[in-house]
Amino acid sequence: MSQIGADWRMVDGVATAWFEAPSLIEGAALAGRVVELSAEILVDLRATGLRVRLDSDEHAEAVSAAARELGLAANPALLQHLSVVLESADPSVVRPFWQRALDYTPAEDGGLADPLRRDPTMRIRQSPEPRPLRNRIHLDVVRPAVAVEQAGLGEAFGAFGVCHSDADGNEVDLVPGDALSETPGTADWQAVFSAMACYRVTSVAQQRDLTVAAAALAADVGFPLVVDLRPGLVILDSGKDQWVDDAHGLDLDFTVLAGSIQTAARELGATADPGLPRFAQLFLDAADVVAVRAFWAAALGYVPDRRAEATDIVDPRRLNPVLLFQELDTSETERRRQRNRIHVELEVPSDLAPSHVATTLAAGGRLLDESEGRWRVADPEGNELVIVSGA
Repeated sequence: MSQIGADWRMVDGVATAWFEAPSLIEGAALAGRVVELSAEILVDLRATGLRVRLDSDEHAEAVSAAARELGLAANPALLQHLSVVLESADPSVVRPFWQRALDYTPAEDGGLADPLRRDPTMRIRQSPEPRPLRNRIHLDVVRPAVAVEQAGLGEAFGAFGVCHSDADGNEVDLVPGDALSETPGTADWQAVFSAMACYRVTSVAQQRDLTVAAAALAADVGFPLVVDLRPGLVILDSGKDQWVDDAHGLDLDFTVLAGSIQTAARELGATADPGLPRFAQLFLDAADVVAVRAFWAAALGYVPDRRAEATDIVDPRRLNPVLLFQELDTSETERRRQRNRIHVELEVPSDLAPSHVATTLAAGGRLLDESEGRWRVADPEGNELVIVSGA
């Protein structure tokens, strides 16, 4: 990594850094300087810092220098990339289903990728092993109601009438979102488990100014807003369920904050795109929810949702997808023995991979096999996590 500096690591094939910041305002200052270097750089701004993914290694030193000038330090130990791997006897049959469900684009490896680089990549690999029973892992995806209808997945089934399955029986709960509220002051916002608004911008200056304005409004009321910068876009996100009630112990009506941000966005000339909001999470069925949840929290560096009634675990930096758990009927012994067709792959920087594997095994993981730069680990009930060493 000496070629692009000590702050950076290769993660998912991209030079990536995490810079810690004491607030959204300090992070937004760096974000603004980063996008001025190149509109193609991806920036994920959080209340505790920001992740930067470069379009070209040539910008690495300039970003690091800007961070140093602002007093922000890099922490490579916090970098990781989570993806979902689906195994199928005939990937060409299941791929179109998932492309419609997720509104993803084809990836170079034959899988599917989120064009906004926010939600997990789906890697689709061939496997002849027959696995006829239901997976213990499925995806929940929330998209605007019109987008759900246009996906054309056929008639839904299940207790909530939102479940669909591909030709192999892999399931997705495709949930229609809704307006955040009935007031015109929040018309740009949708509730897709998260409260989310996606704004098209026409210049880097407009993107920078909207980021700074949203960060200042959120910081003023103490709300840890998620702000993602993409070419021509600013994506504003509360985080799953974080906009309801007192998710952060704040005396706050989130719709008031949403309305203030909407006003600022429109005054700056940004235009909301109602088709873009999307939320995706992983759902695991487990006979022993406590044990399985504890394993995944340790393996991914996640923390429990602060709500006592929720089984969710979340990335404390809100960079990777939420995992949640529900109890599995212990009488389903065959289903529990069957290997899932879906598993999770976690890429971490190469210099951190051995310690990450050790932490995962200490959390109750069982090493199934390893090859150069890859470790396949089973959780206490056989769900698989593959840890991959970044390049």
